[in-house]
Amino acid sequence: MTESGEREALGNLAAAAHERHVVVVGAGIAGLVAALECAKFGLRITLIEASDRLGGTLAPIDVAGLRLDAAAEGWSTRGGSVRALAVDLGLESAIVPAADTATWISGLRSGAAPLPSATIAGIPQNPWDESVRSIIGWNGAWRAFVDRIRPPLTIGKERSLGRLVRTRMGDAVLDRLVAPVSLGIYGTHPDDVDVEAVAPGLSTALTRTGSLSGAVTDLLVDRSPGPALETIDGGMLRLVQAAESRLVELGADIRVEAPVASLERLDDGRWAVGLGGADTPAVDPADHVIVATTEREARRLLAPVVPSLEAAVDSRETVEVATLVVRSSALDSAPRGGAVYPVPGTSRAVGVTHSTARWPWLAAVAGPGVHVLRVVFGAAGAPAATAGLDDAAATALASEEASALLGVAFEGVVGSVRVRLEPAPPASELGRAEAVDAVRDAIREVSGLSAVGGWLAGAGLAHVVPDAEEAADQARRQALWGETAA
Repeated sequence: MTESGEREALGNLAAAAHERHVVVVGAGIAGLVAALECAKFGLRITLIEASDRLGGTLAPIDVAGLRLDAAAEGWSTRGGSVRALAVDLGLESAIVPAADTATWISGLRSGAAPLPSATIAGIPQNPWDESVRSIIGWNGAWRAFVDRIRPPLTIGKERSLGRLVRTRMGDAVLDRLVAPVSLGIYGTHPDDVDVEAVAPGLSTALTRTGSLSGAVTDLLVDRSPGPALETIDGGMLRLVQAAESRLVELGADIRVEAPVASLERLDDGRWAVGLGGADTPAVDPADHVIVATTEREARRLLAPVVPSLEAAVDSRETVEVATLVVRSSALDSAPRGGAVYPVPGTSRAVGVTHSTARWPWLAAVAGPGVHVLRVVFGAAGAPAATAGLDDAAATALASEEASALLGVAFEGVVGSVRVRLEPAPPASELGRAEAVDAVRDAIREVSGLSAVGGWLAGAGLAHVVPDAEEAADQARRQALWGETAA
């Protein structure tokens, strides 16, 4: 092809891109990322949000004069996709790592103790290490040592993290190390956690090394150095604001307070997106629709047009997060690190995050003696202890639990906000991968449709962002060249 011919072909491709219309329903982080990935290739984008703001769970709250994150305070550095997004949006200089603080376990007979560093998902490398033995006791250490002389499992034979740990190392390791971490981080008991989801390669390493502790040793060799968590100086709202600004620059049509009532296939193969409300301006037909809502809303919209997709959704326990701003000079030294998770059954809270210990930028804003704590109630199969309480009673319970978990008394609670969340199922949940694959396969059968979000990718930005990027790439190909999502 000649140079002029190549320029003409590229011009035709750019013109074709501008003629393709992609509608993204839902403007949480998944919807924002999907919209950005399509808009920067020149596709015409309409981003529709039912609420009055963008960002979904990346919402701000104001507590005692501090602007704080309501839910997600940062992201796991795994994979690097969230950092890359922040860099692309011009926020590289604002990315800050979490402080190097320990995670603690409370509710132990011997008193609270830091989680040993040489662990994978709470599974210890060496049960005789004093930091481990002091938690699981002599009997627990001897029982865990039996792991070294038991025959290895075959690859893939045991998928349940809880059953694997219980069989190989015993109840003490499971109940005092693995379960607090699993419930605190994933909101799920280890019996219902998929081994490969939380510790990729562990089963293979177990077969290779002959013991679970040996497998942990094997994986620790490849553990990446550096911080495991990052955030944006000033809060995660800045990521949402930067994404919105970029979308505006790229010419996206952003609509808020515009709930979507229905999706309908038109005779020409495009999609009609019906908005609720008689006075709501209509949306032009879409060549492709990306549904980026909660699971409940996504199934409501998709089930009528995706034959094998059910509208019903399994109900999950609501999680409540009480964000407290307290005065306590005893917390200035972060005596129990950045987070404390209790042994199951020893606390009414699932855990507490000491946010001003974890995030130095926030500590600088709050000032000495003022601390931000996030107390979480509710997990899979266990309703939140605050569910039936009014705000004052919930705050009192959160303060009581936080004080007990952190082992200090507060001089006063100067502000609190209570947030109820309907959490996305964790990607680590046993059987979740197969269920998600079935949903994705059903949606792929209908051209011009995609779905993204935590209910498919798993909870956490490190899961949601790359999944939305991949879905947007498939949507671009389908809109431009008619290629199937597969």
